[in-house]
Amino acid sequence: MDRQLSLECIRVTEAAALAASRWVGRGNTEEADGAATSIMRHMFESVPIRGQVVIGEGEMDEAPMLYIGEPVGSGAGSHADVAVDPVEGTELVAKGLNGALSVLAVADSGQLLHAPDMYMQKLACGPQLRGCLHLDDPLDVTVKKAAAVLKRDLSEMTVSILDRERHAKQIECLRATGVRLKLLNAGDVAGAMATAFSESGVDLYVGSGGAPEGVLAAAALRCLGGELQARLLPSNDEEVKRCLQMGIRQLDRLLMTEDLSGYGDVLFAATGITPGDVLQGVRMTQDHYAETHSLVLRSKTGTVRFVRTLHRLLPCDVAPFHSEQPPGSYAADILKSNAI
Repeated sequence: MDRQLSLECIRVTEAAALAASRWVGRGNTEEADGAATSIMRHMFESVPIRGQVVIGEGEMDEAPMLYIGEPVGSGAGSHADVAVDPVEGTELVAKGLNGALSVLAVADSGQLLHAPDMYMQKLACGPQLRGCLHLDDPLDVTVKKAAAVLKRDLSEMTVSILDRERHAKQIECLRATGVRLKLLNAGDVAGAMATAFSESGVDLYVGSGGAPEGVLAAAALRCLGGELQARLLPSNDEEVKRCLQMGIRQLDRLLMTEDLSGYGDVLFAATGITPGDVLQGVRMTQDHYAETHSLVLRSKTGTVRFVRTLHRLLPCDVAPFHSEQPPGSYAADILKSNAI
C-alpha cells in the first residue's frame, strides 16, 4: 500500500472524532454514532483505494452506510479491506467518560478476518510478552508467566478487563493473584491497544468482547509488535450459522494476530474523542480551533506516528460546539469545509 495513505486515514478518523465530539455528555449514543459514521463515509470518498468494508456498522439491511460489503474509497489505487468503528465506545461519548476513539484499519485485500458480530475471548499484550503467553492457560497462570517475563512482582502488574457481569469470575481470580485491575466501562479496541504503550501502565488485556473490535485491535497490535490471541464464542445456533456463512469452519480455533489481521501490509489510524490512556480527546480552543490527537501505525515499517492537529473553524461554526442545544444536521457540512 502507498505510505501516503497514512495521512488520508488520519483525516478520516479526525473528521469522525470531531463529529462525535459534539455529542459528548449528551446521553445520545445513536446521534453520536450517526454523526461520526456519516462524515467518515464522506471522507472515504477522497481516499485513493478501491476498498470494501469487512468490519463495519452491520449488514446492508442493518446499516445505511459503512455496512459490510460496501465499496469505499475514490476508486483509484489498490484493492483493500477496510475495518471501521466510527465511535469505539458510544456509551463513553454519551456519558462524557474517557477512552472513546474513532478508529479504522486498511489492509491488503483478503487480509482481514470477516468477523461475525458476536463475542470473542481475547488475550492482548505488548511486544515484550509476544509469544510468551497462551489464551488457554488459566488467568492466574497467565499473569504469573507475564510477571516472570517482565521481572516484576504480581503486585506491580496491571490487567485491564471490561467491567461486565460475565467477567465476575475472571475478576475474582485476578484479584486473588494480587495484580492491579483496570475495569473498563467500554472501549474494547483501546483496552487491547493500551498494552503496547508503556505510558498506559497496562500490561495485559483479558476477557471477552466484540469480534469485530478484535480484528481492529489485532491490526493495531500487529503494527505495534504486540499480540492478540482470540477465540470466537458463538452462543446459539444462529451465531454458529453466521460463522459458517462467513467462511469460518473451525469455530473453536485459536486465532492469532495474523489470523485476524493477515500477513500483508496494514495501516491503523485512531483519533481520540474523549481523553484516554494513549490519546487526548477533541478540545476546543479559545481562538476558533478544534484540536485533535491521533496516531497512525503501519505494520510494514513498524512506524508509530502521533499527530496533533488544529482545525480552524469559522466563527459561525463554533456555536454548535458550545451551545446547550444538540448540534443540527448541518454538522457534516461544517466538517467538510473546515475540518479536513
